[in-house]
Amino acid sequence: MSYADKYTKKPITDIFTSDTDIDRRQCTRTVPMKVLLLGTGRTGTASMRAAMKQLGYVDTYHMMNCSIENPPDALLWMDALRAKYDGVGQPFTRKDWDRLLGNSQAVCDWPACAFAKELIEAYPEAKVVLTGRDVDSWHASTMKTVYWRATDPELRALSHCSWAARMYYPMLKKFFDTFFEGDFPNRGKQVYIRHYEEVKRMVAPDNLLEFRVQDGWEPLCEFLGEQVPAGDKFPNVNDNSDFVSRSRRRNRRQMLNVALQGLEIVALIGMFIYLIFYVQMSMFSS
Repeated sequence: MSYADKYTKKPITDIFTSDTDIDRRQCTRTVPMKVLLLGTGRTGTASMRAAMKQLGYVDTYHMMNCSIENPPDALLWMDALRAKYDGVGQPFTRKDWDRLLGNSQAVCDWPACAFAKELIEAYPEAKVVLTGRDVDSWHASTMKTVYWRATDPELRALSHCSWAARMYYPMLKKFFDTFFEGDFPNRGKQVYIRHYEEVKRMVAPDNLLEFRVQDGWEPLCEFLGEQVPAGDKFPNVNDNSDFVSRSRRRNRRQMLNVALQGLEIVALIGMFIYLIFYVQMSMFSS
């Protein structure tokens, strides 16, 4: 049984979040995969996603795709993580990646960076961009944002009762337990450095761009063969404070979803009790 078999439809009471409910197990590739952005998260990947959109690429897949847009994606990512790190199930093939990433022309951020080798082998025709930053500033940023999210007690509690968090949180925790070897505070920098060295060894130099978002449009567009957007500054989105505040808002909205679902259950129980009472009274009066 795959982890994705845990999929359930979105409750009708989830009205405080705008998540979509697409079961990717039924999907196939609809657009060609063109660019693999294989740097870790917190290296400007959200800005890269916005930049790729400006250049006309159809959806650059990002962690936000499954964290706040289509939570069922997290189930397939969990299957991929379990197959790679635990030997549970079959490693993902191009067909599997096409199910998950089939509507995207690029992919970035985590958990995708954990599958650099697999994605390079699945899409040898794609160009590879390696976004980076100073390892110390990267580690400090990640500690305050995504690692904070992976250890957020509110999100962990929500994972027991929220439709979306039940799918997303276990995958996020699994990612940190595997890719970062269960000790991001102490091993994160070492894993980061090793990851970048491995990607550079796997990709031919003429198919690889090492890039920092501060470099701006010119080197990226030259590498991709695209026109530099006229008059547009390179995007700058998703700083530390925005990440935390957005995550907390997400928690509150999921709590409201859970509360509404609880009210629905209470109402159904009340209706059931009323019907029993009504039937009994009808039988007594007759």
